[in-house]
Amino acid sequence: MAAVAAVAALWAALQPDLAVILIGWVPYLAQGFAMNILISVAAIAIGSLIGLILGVMELAPARWIRAPAITYVHIFRNAPHLVLIFATTYAMPFEITLLGGTVAFPDWLKAVVGLAIPASAHIAEIVRGAIQSIPTAQWESAGSLGFSRLRTLRWIILPQCLRRTLPAWMNLYASIAMGSALASLVGVGELLHAATDASTAVRRTDFTIAVYLTVLVSFFAYCYPISRLTQRLERRFAV
Repeated sequence: MAAVAAVAALWAALQPDLAVILIGWVPYLAQGFAMNILISVAAIAIGSLIGLILGVMELAPARWIRAPAITYVHIFRNAPHLVLIFATTYAMPFEITLLGGTVAFPDWLKAVVGLAIPASAHIAEIVRGAIQSIPTAQWESAGSLGFSRLRTLRWIILPQCLRRTLPAWMNLYASIAMGSALASLVGVGELLHAATDASTAVRRTDFTIAVYLTVLVSFFAYCYPISRLTQRLERRFAV
C-alpha cells in the first residue's frame, strides 16, 4: 500500500497536472492491492497444507496411496494458472446453502482455490525433494530406536526439511502473488482490476500510463524483497 502511494507521488511530481487525479485514486488502488495480498496468502496457506500431505503421499510404500498423489502433481503442476482460475470460478457455485440460509460464494475465494491447486502441486514436489534429501541412515537409526515410520517423519525428518524447503516456498509465494493479478479477469476487485476501473473513468492516456505503472511498481516493490530474502536463505542454508 505504501508502494502504491509512493509511485503515485513520484508520478505526480513528474506530471503535476495529474497529482490530484492520481492521488485521489490511491485509496481505491490500495484496497485492490490488499485483495491481491489476501488472495496470495490464502492460496499459499491452503496449497502448503495440501502440498505437505501430497508430498508425503508421493513417498508412501503403498502404490494405491502413492499413485493418486503423483497423478495430481503431474497434472496440476503443469496446468496454466489462468485456466484453473476460470475453471474454479465457473465450476464452483455462486452461492451455497448454509444453516438454512443462502450465502454468496465470492469470486475472490474461487480465485484462491484456483491458485491453491497449482501451488499445492509445486509444494508437494518441494516437500518430496526435501524428504528424499535427508540421509536414509536417519530413518534406519530412528527405526532401531523403536520409532514408527510416521513418528520418524513427524519428529525427525520434517523438522529438518523446514529450512530446506523455505527458499523454494518463498519463491513460489512470490510467483503466486504475481499470479493473483489474473483474478481480475474473472471480476475480482484486485489491483489490476482497480487500475482498469480508474483508467476507464478518467480516460486520459497519460493517466492510463501512470496507473498501470503504479501496478507494475507495486508488485515489484512487494515481490522483490521476497526474492532477495530467498537468495539470502539459499546461501545461508547451502550445504
